[in-house]
Amino acid sequence: MWNELLAAFGLMLVLEGILPFLNPRALRQTLLQITQLEDRVLRFVGLLSMAVGLLVLYFLR
Repeated sequence: MWNELLAAFGLMLVLEGILPFLNPRALRQTLLQITQLEDRVLRFVGLLSMAVGLLVLYFLR
């Protein structure tokens, strides 16, 4: 279990590092735009992200 969790964490870090490595200016602009969003929009995006992640895990298991 711990090996799978660490592998998932490592994969997450690799995927999150792609955009800042390839195009840091676009990432910076995107983050500035995100700071302008309302809390309810960010919460909805977070909820949607968690739901999609759970569905992916459900279908892979």
